[in-house]
Amino acid sequence: MNRSVFSTKYLVELALLVAVILLLAFTPIGYIRTAGLEITLIVVPVAVGAVTLGPAAGAILGGVFGVTSFIQCFGMSALGTVLLGVNPFFTFLVCVPTRILEGLLTGYIYRGLRKAKLSSGVSVTVANLCCPILNTVFFMGAMVTLFAETMRGQYGMTKVIPFIVASVGLNGAVEAAACFVVGAGVTLALKKALRYH
Repeated sequence: MNRSVFSTKYLVELALLVAVILLLAFTPIGYIRTAGLEITLIVVPVAVGAVTLGPAAGAILGGVFGVTSFIQCFGMSALGTVLLGVNPFFTFLVCVPTRILEGLLTGYIYRGLRKAKLSSGVSVTVANLCCPILNTVFFMGAMVTLFAETMRGQYGMTKVIPFIVASVGLNGAVEAAACFVVGAGVTLALKKALRYH
């Protein structure tokens, strides 16, 4: 379906997904916090928007996700609060640009798969799986890169490495499962109902 980027329908759909992100971000259902790890389900609406509305919408939704993630650092997230206390600017870079890239690239991945003549179902599923993987890789990669000296100095690598492995493994697995089951299902339903290709 050809749509103007600023069509009313597009903006309404984008606004609804922004509302879902805000709801998830500021209620207990958006984050699973356990054993020092924070697993987020907010990747689901980002993936859905990136696939159904395109890369630009993915970037916007990722940006909203990132800003809410940064806000969480002001006392709502144990890890975020620690990072903010060390370096607020680095914390912003860890939270926001990484999520913008996540949404943007998810949209482009879906487009690329469709141009490669893969079926809609396969393209949707792969793109939805890529979104949480990108989120975990970008977030953890930025955090380790920017806060490596602090983490090594305060905790030592014997504690840092297991934390990174657990974060990447557990976070990535749960978020990928959520996007696979919920994200792909919602995306396919929306594409069918709204007749997106």
